[in-house]
Amino acid sequence: MSTNQSVGPSSGDELGWTLDRHILERQRRTPGASGDFTGLFQAIALAGRVIASKVAKAGLADVLGATGAVNVQGETVQKLDELANKILVRCVEAGGHVCVMASEEDETTIPVPPQYPQGKYVLMFDPLDGSSNIDVNVSIGTIFSIHRRVTASGPGTAQDCLQAGHKQVAAGYIIYGSSTMLVYTTGDGVHGFTLDPLVGEFFLSHENLRMPTRGNTYSINEGNRSKWTPGVTEWIDTLKSDKAPGGKPYGMRYVGSLVADFHRTLLRGGVFAYPGDRKAPEGKLRLLYECSPMAFIAEAAGGAASTGTQRVLDVEPTALHQRVPLFIGSKEDVADAERFVAKDAR
Repeated sequence: MSTNQSVGPSSGDELGWTLDRHILERQRRTPGASGDFTGLFQAIALAGRVIASKVAKAGLADVLGATGAVNVQGETVQKLDELANKILVRCVEAGGHVCVMASEEDETTIPVPPQYPQGKYVLMFDPLDGSSNIDVNVSIGTIFSIHRRVTASGPGTAQDCLQAGHKQVAAGYIIYGSSTMLVYTTGDGVHGFTLDPLVGEFFLSHENLRMPTRGNTYSINEGNRSKWTPGVTEWIDTLKSDKAPGGKPYGMRYVGSLVADFHRTLLRGGVFAYPGDRKAPEGKLRLLYECSPMAFIAEAAGGAASTGTQRVLDVEPTALHQRVPLFIGSKEDVADAERFVAKDAR
């Protein structure tokens, strides 16, 4: 579902454009649109509002801390992780818009219950990115990715989920911070909506976001330095020196929550990296739930996303929880990273 026409509030519009109106206007401009995408997006936005409410009062309700379980990634499951996962599934499953879902928290695909109709879309998501930061009140978020199904009919399968990122219909994230924002793209522009908690609606606040072609900050976990490859080490050392682009060292900004680090990079420019290293050559971040949707957003905003050797959106997934290295942000900064990483292959 794409359009080259700009959609936004008219001059002097005091009410502002809601997310619902924004999506509906795009639907009207898309020949043959059935409304299924609109319905799915409304369900995702509802889930975001519910999760935002839970996050806002996490310290007052019994949703902080770990459940005692370990997910498929080998990570300790936080109570709010589990709750966010259930909220997303419950908000989406009955609408008839999807045929299957997949979550970073679940080992296998999430089927649509047989009592509900099967839809034409596939939804994949990380219900609560950065959950290790929940207990310390740092910004966290929800990441989502939408594809069209590839199987003909009936219940969806893993085949529907294992699609390259460039085939995404839409991708986005919801960041729960000082305010709650939903940022999304259908591939032809990136738009941000801020939740008004009193009204209970997302209003257009950032239209046609564009990422600067080069920034002056980098985001990386310096604690992994001893495991980095020589190319990555040289790249970071260059950014921290007077040899950095522009002749001035880059500043370091690292939250440890992909949504928070990417959101800042989208607005300000620069580069976020979670490279492969000697211990984990495949990196840490999941292709389907984190890297592909963020790459789709980055490219739609004029940025870039790479594994260091390949465009992220061209990676053909082979497993639901496949991991890949990630370099994402301003186009020129990502290109610099690729040049240094290429030295490791020589």
